[in-house]
Amino acid sequence: MDQAKVGRFIAALRKEKGLTQEALGRKLGVTNKTVSRWENGNYMPDIELLVPLGEALGVSVNELLAGERLTDEQFRKQADENLVEAVRESSFSVKERTEFFKRKWLREHVWLFVVCALACVLLTYLLILRWDAAFLIFVPWFVAYCWLRNRMMAYVEGRVYGDPKPPTDG
Repeated sequence: MDQAKVGRFIAALRKEKGLTQEALGRKLGVTNKTVSRWENGNYMPDIELLVPLGEALGVSVNELLAGERLTDEQFRKQADENLVEAVRESSFSVKERTEFFKRKWLREHVWLFVVCALACVLLTYLLILRWDAAFLIFVPWFVAYCWLRNRMMAYVEGRVYGDPKPPTDG
């Protein structure tokens, strides 16, 4: 997506409609400085404003993002390119959202880690005394860890990919 091209297109369409930057800004609930930044290619309109901006200027969102009027054939081709580009440049990548929700889940379940730490201390103490007793405690904790890790990843994936029924956090 070429911000400068999109900006020039917005400016040309605004002028075609006989609107000032201030008038267009008022229609969209933004300042004339914001419109100027779009037209100069310094910023892109927020995603929430793309439809109202397109309506105000008489073009589709696809044409707006392409920075030009499109024929039917160009429209279909550009729609795919715009979608891929928008996802690539979205506010947060999948990796960033995954890390965010992992940290969130860990913060919400910090008590589990406190219990695990205490279990490790107990396990170490038992290892010194009796190896077989330590093994009997270690196996259930390993199973619990695997289960909790699975729950965390289900939680994260549900939020990152928009699962309609995310797992309950118990």
